Amino acid sequence: MRLLHLTLPVSDVGTVAAWFHDVMQLRVVGNHVHIGWSTIELQEANGQPLGGVHLAFNVPDNRFNEAMTWLRERVLLQRNPEGIDYFALESNWQSQSVYFTGPDGLILELIGRKRLPASTHSGAFHGSELTCLSEVGLPSADVDAVREEASARFGLQPLSPPSSHFAPMGDDEGLLIVVAADRRWFPEQKDLPNAQGLLLRVGDVQGSGELADAAQGWRVVA
Repeated sequence: MRLLHLTLPVSDVGTVAAWFHDVMQLRVVGNHVHIGWSTIELQEANGQPLGGVHLAFNVPDNRFNEAMTWLRERVLLQRNPEGIDYFALESNWQSQSVYFTGPDGLILELIGRKRLPASTHSGAFHGSELTCLSEVGLPSADVDAVREEASARFGLQPLSPPSSHFAPMGDDEGLLIVVAADRRWFPEQKDLPNAQGLLLRVGDVQGSGELADAAQGWRVVA
């Protein structure tokens, strides 16, 4: 699955656009942030709650060390309660990640996935090497129901065994991170998930239509 277009409410479009351009070195045209095949469209929040929105960006796994060095020069990395700021997962994930805070309390992640193609780049990392938006956090009071509907509507399957609190639906290129509304985000475990006003358009799925949670204020369309 590919995450093609995300509408993201923000407090100030100009300030957030400048952050993605200046800090993350991404191409920004007006209120549109471009990351590979993905676009984030920034919109004024107009009273919608901010903070607690989780987004992840794919990095070629063979460039992850360089990406981590690049990121450390720009932001403070988030740490878990034990003080760890680098996380490697084996088994179903086959990935390595770092987390950091963006504007409006965005909970952002760079993730390298071993199963995806390697990069031919060398030397210092640049933000233009980010491949795509690969994860969007979607809270719900009923994770199982959202998981089942995502499977029925779009043909999505969990990347790792799901639970009633956490279900990563999709594949290495694109994941809907469906989480319980009362489950605080890893790694700091401080912020509750929020997705009010998020509209995500996806591609490379088996069906079409809309997946939504009216109470949590998010929609996914294909």
